[in-house]
Amino acid sequence: MFSSLKKTYQEFPPKFWVLIGVYFIDRVGGSLIFPFLSLYITGKFGVGMTEVGVMLAIHSVSAFIGNMLGGALTDRFGRKSMLILGLISSASISLLMGLVQDWKVFYLLVSLTGFLSHIGDPAASAMMADILPAEKRTDGYGILRVAVNLAVTIGPAIGGLLAGVSYLLLFVMDCVISYIAAFIVFLSLPETKPEVAEGEIEASTLQVIKGYGVVFKDRLLLVIITLTMFTAIVYLQINSSLSVYLRDLHGISPQQFGYILSLNAIMVVVMQFSITKQVKKFQPLWMMALGNVLYASGFAMYGFVSGYSSFLLAMVIITLGEMVIAPVIQTVIANISPQDMRGRYMAAFQLGRNAASAIGPLIAGVILDNYDPRWLWYGGGIICCLVAVGYLGLWKRAGEQFNNAIAARGSIKTERAAE
Repeated sequence: MFSSLKKTYQEFPPKFWVLIGVYFIDRVGGSLIFPFLSLYITGKFGVGMTEVGVMLAIHSVSAFIGNMLGGALTDRFGRKSMLILGLISSASISLLMGLVQDWKVFYLLVSLTGFLSHIGDPAASAMMADILPAEKRTDGYGILRVAVNLAVTIGPAIGGLLAGVSYLLLFVMDCVISYIAAFIVFLSLPETKPEVAEGEIEASTLQVIKGYGVVFKDRLLLVIITLTMFTAIVYLQINSSLSVYLRDLHGISPQQFGYILSLNAIMVVVMQFSITKQVKKFQPLWMMALGNVLYASGFAMYGFVSGYSSFLLAMVIITLGEMVIAPVIQTVIANISPQDMRGRYMAAFQLGRNAASAIGPLIAGVILDNYDPRWLWYGGGIICCLVAVGYLGLWKRAGEQFNNAIAARGSIKTERAAE
């Protein structure tokens, strides 16, 4: 095992592992707070879950804005500077969240946190793609998923201990952890933004932002964003609706539901890298179709099974689909994006997931409150089957042109949006 780990370590450059470490540290800090945020807000400010829900919705909208602006600024000013900016600014706002006593001020700070904590995300994704050659990206994103899942397994456990002492400690520790991550980036990671060719004039910030017009004319990207949105509408029910459904219809306790989620995280940590090694051997769009078929099977199971062991089995199937889809789709976006527009492509890709996070809970609420709740899961299965057909259809229409587009965009620097 140690020989295998050593070999894996040697396959990637040192700066890749530094970036993975930064991801891990930052995600541990974030996962200290958010599992306990609703408890903190309702307890300290005496507001209900409706106010909390509205606040989190505003957080999602501001996160989308931060992500899109961050993508443009990443292509304009560089990956390293935007990553450091996102870490430091979000850490500072997080500390203020633990200190304020007024609900309205806290409301404003949460919105700013959504904006600032996501302004560096495209920079991190673009840096990952810059560091790794195309043939190593799927493995790299697989390792990233292991690190993130390990972080969100450790973080809440530490957060629970700190919250038992003082909720303020959660915000202080998140701030400290993010500053440590920013310091590591400053010392250990180079700037990976491609240099402007001699004789070229670098585009202004406004011109770079206008470059989103070029991004959203890319039909291949738009199809992938749309398909990803429908998949995310189904997948995000794990975080929003599944616990309520299992509690109300099957009497599953929060502790039992926690075990279901823990199973997901443990499987990713233990199995992700070996599965990634296998799926990267096949055409990416085929693997996206396969992953959605697994999603369809797992989510639909929740509609027609009733035993706790069956609920665990459904999560096993869903997690297998997740381990196929997650590293592959990130690799596809990295490969089809022109190097000088990579930050904006990474930001635009998140549009589908952001839309799903706004639409999905609303659709689920309508179904759960007004119709047979099992149709939420039957419908999820149908949607994922249609998405799988969509990926196969995309492959059939594009054929080898899809592979050619990836090869061309990976090696040829396209014209800048400003030209």
